[in-house]
Amino acid sequence: MTQVTGSTELNADQRHLCVLGYHKIGAPPADGWQTWFYIPEDIFVRQLSFLRDHAWEAINVATFIEGLAQPESLPPKSVLLTFDDGYRSLLETAVPWLRKFNFPAVVFVPSAYVGGHNEFDAENEPREPICDWDDLLELERQGISVESHGVAHHRLSQLEPHEQRMEIVHSKLILENRLGKQVSLFSFAYGDDGDASEGVNCMLREAGYRASFLYGGGPLTLPVTNQFAIPRLAMGPETSLAGDLGD
Repeated sequence: MTQVTGSTELNADQRHLCVLGYHKIGAPPADGWQTWFYIPEDIFVRQLSFLRDHAWEAINVATFIEGLAQPESLPPKSVLLTFDDGYRSLLETAVPWLRKFNFPAVVFVPSAYVGGHNEFDAENEPREPICDWDDLLELERQGISVESHGVAHHRLSQLEPHEQRMEIVHSKLILENRLGKQVSLFSFAYGDDGDASEGVNCMLREAGYRASFLYGGGPLTLPVTNQFAIPRLAMGPETSLAGDLGD
C-alpha cells in the first residue's frame, strides 16, 4: 500500500507528492445552492498561494508520469492539481488563476457528458454545464491536461466486468479521437475503483493508462508503490492545507 504521511510533519530527507482533487470553483448558479464541492474563488486563490509560499511545486502530467518511474526526477514537494467532471467553472474561474500562478493541472472528464450537464449528480448537486469539445481543446491550450473519468460517471463496483471495460477503454478512445492527444490517466468516479479488483487494474494497464486515482489521501512518500490506486486529497472550502500537507 502507498504510504500516506497525513498531517504529520514531512521528512525533509524524502520526496513527497500530493494529489489534490477539486470539483467546482466559484459560486453556485443563481437557481442553485451551496454544497461542499463549491470552493469560492477567493479561497481557491488562498489555496494556490499556500502551495506557492510553502514550496509545493505544481507538476504537469509528463513530469508526474516520469516521476512514477524515477522519483528522484521530482521536486522535494510535488503537487498534482486535478479537477473532476470538467465543469465550465474550471475554464471560466480557475484557469485564469492557474495561469497567474503558472500552475499546470489535470481535468478528468466523463466522455458521455461532454457539452452537457452533471445529470449524474442531479439528486445532490445543482445543475451545472460541463465543458464541450471546444472548451476541452482550450483547456489543453491553457496547460490543463484532459484525462479520463469514464464514459458515464458510473461506480465501477456496481458494474459487470464488460461494463467496467466500457468505462475504462471507451472513454480513453473517445477522448483521444476527439482531442487528438494521448490519454494516460484515469480517475474513478466517486472514488469507486470496483473494490480494487485485479481485473480492473489489468483493464487499466491493457488500455494504456499509466495511473489512476482515488480519494482519501494526503501527501505520499515516494516512490508510489501502486500507480493504479493513488489517493487524492479531496478539496473543499474548509480544507486545511496547512494541516493536511504537514506544513
